[in-house]
Amino acid sequence: MEETELGVIQHVNTHGSISANVRLVNAVSSNDPDVIKFLLVMALCNTVVPIKSNDGTVSYKAQSQDEEALVNAAAKLNMMLISKDTITAEICFNGSKFWYELLDILEFTSDRKRMSVVVKEGETGKILLLSKGADEALLPRACPGQQIQRYLEAVEMYSQLGLRTLCLGWRDLKENEYKEWSKNFQKASCSLDNREFKIAEVCNSLEQDLQILGVTAIEDRLQDGVPETIKLLRNAGINVWMLTGDKQNTAIQIGLLCNLITSGPNSQLLSISGKTEEDVLRSLERALFIMKNTSETKGLAFVLDGWALELILKHSKESFTRLAMLSKTAICCRMTPLQKAQLVAILKSVGYLTLAIGDGGNDVRMIQEANIGVGISGREGLQAARAADYSIGKFKFLKRLILIHGRYSYNRTAFISQYSFYKSLLMCFIQILFAFLSGLSGTSLFNSISLMAYNVFYTSLPVMTIIFDKDISETTVMQYPQILLHSQAGRLLNLTTFCGWFGRSLYHALVVFFITICAYSDEKSEMQELSMVALSGCIWLQAFVVTMDTNSFTCPQILLIWGNFVAFYMINLILSTVPSLQLYTITFRLCSQPSYWISMALTVAVGMGPVVAFRYLKNLYQPSAVNILQQVEQRNGSIRTSGNLESAGANLTNLLTGSRKNRDSNYRPLLSESAESVSASGS
Repeated sequence: MEETELGVIQHVNTHGSISANVRLVNAVSSNDPDVIKFLLVMALCNTVVPIKSNDGTVSYKAQSQDEEALVNAAAKLNMMLISKDTITAEICFNGSKFWYELLDILEFTSDRKRMSVVVKEGETGKILLLSKGADEALLPRACPGQQIQRYLEAVEMYSQLGLRTLCLGWRDLKENEYKEWSKNFQKASCSLDNREFKIAEVCNSLEQDLQILGVTAIEDRLQDGVPETIKLLRNAGINVWMLTGDKQNTAIQIGLLCNLITSGPNSQLLSISGKTEEDVLRSLERALFIMKNTSETKGLAFVLDGWALELILKHSKESFTRLAMLSKTAICCRMTPLQKAQLVAILKSVGYLTLAIGDGGNDVRMIQEANIGVGISGREGLQAARAADYSIGKFKFLKRLILIHGRYSYNRTAFISQYSFYKSLLMCFIQILFAFLSGLSGTSLFNSISLMAYNVFYTSLPVMTIIFDKDISETTVMQYPQILLHSQAGRLLNLTTFCGWFGRSLYHALVVFFITICAYSDEKSEMQELSMVALSGCIWLQAFVVTMDTNSFTCPQILLIWGNFVAFYMINLILSTVPSLQLYTITFRLCSQPSYWISMALTVAVGMGPVVAFRYLKNLYQPSAVNILQQVEQRNGSIRTSGNLESAGANLTNLLTGSRKNRDSNYRPLLSESAESVSASGS
């Protein structure tokens, strides 16, 4: 806090603790009038609710951590808010109690960037206007003749330290002035047309000629694990932007602390700013030129504020969009909730997949605009968490949400979607081949029971095993976060892989059909025997397909895959005992014939042999990034103890780096419009 008379420099953190300052403590003890005013604004100009416990201690609940910090700091300087309701507030200062009547609250909005309260002293009846807000919103409203340069210097100094600043102001109101203003305020509050605009105009008319009392600086400490999380996300190929309402210097310092930007020789922060519209647009073009002509190895980022963004969106939106596509990191400060959402919308419009994470009510628009919204539930409240797709307790949990759960989810979704097409097409192709054999008579090779049970019972349980599957361990993913590029490049679900599954289903249909026809095409074979042999071949092949595409085996997986295989025969043996069914005695007869088991073995050998050989040769001569890490894990047992990890790591990095650059149309992801992703973080 900086006090007008004493020149005291002080700051508080979000928990309300304050740095020791002898001059400030002495001023409080001596009832310095300016210090009393300053502390009174801290204690009353807020929406904090005091809660008194049975033992007499008072705690505070607030929607904003900043307000709670200021009230706690004032309480530690003997200006304690004891009780408060919608009408009155009770203050205890140096052992004396004072009552104030709460007349009106001029609420904070992102456009006004300030809030005020009108109170009436219980003893003297004086009406006071208490205000707090951003420096650009409050300092221009200082009374004529007051020197505000020292406050600007204090704000600049605190922002350089990464602290969030607020200016506090005060004004005595005459009773006639207040009554006239109150009528206008009530009229604006009841208006049905342009209500918010009219309220803002009325509030603006009162918040004039303020006596600036000082500046508060609040330290908002980073949560544990934030720098490490951002570093991992950036290594994973995710572009990270910070969208915040803080001042530019404060935002830059926070960016340095959380590894969003660095101060090394290979880093450069491009400022998009200016005093005029021409200066802003000129700095935008300069930043775009530098981005285009700088190698990717150099860490470039740009910083701009809300005013510059407003001008850019009006006059040069296309240039800014091109800059956004080139920039991996950006710091956007002094952003309103609407501007945060606009930035996310711009990135979505050019095909980026966006993830927005925030912890407060001012991040709700951004979270809802993004493809994926993540809310942090904490001291800022639950507004962001309730509006989001996912809710986490701390920012550091984001790395597991994306790198572990997100990546595994993509892999499993890719397999399930394509495998479902495969098993359905397999039956369709066999039916088509049989239609040509039967002269297009419309006869079905499979009976109604088999067709119904195929998707419901025979092939549904093996698919569920994929929820336990992990291609590489979580430790490996965390150590090599760039493996996420393999998923971002759409390597598991694209037109090429889909065609591969399509071709596999056609090939397996040919194998099952011709082996079945060749083995059971004599006159002694019944139609139901032919049907059961073909169905059995499909079940055998699918059990081996799921087994081959499973990367990690657990007891539930083995039980579901081969337990379902055994259940297939158990179900058909039971059905074969029912005389009224067409399957009566069919399974018993087939299982007693050596030719049936030879046909199944031949079906598996011919159907899976080429697939296994192709996969082996591909992994041997053209391994993917995942294959490299799997080989390292198998060779060393654990990624942490790998002695040859550096040589494998160099190959892995080159493979992953080129995975996005060298993509062609065959590797376009089927589930997204772009392989890029951006994480927009709001605060």
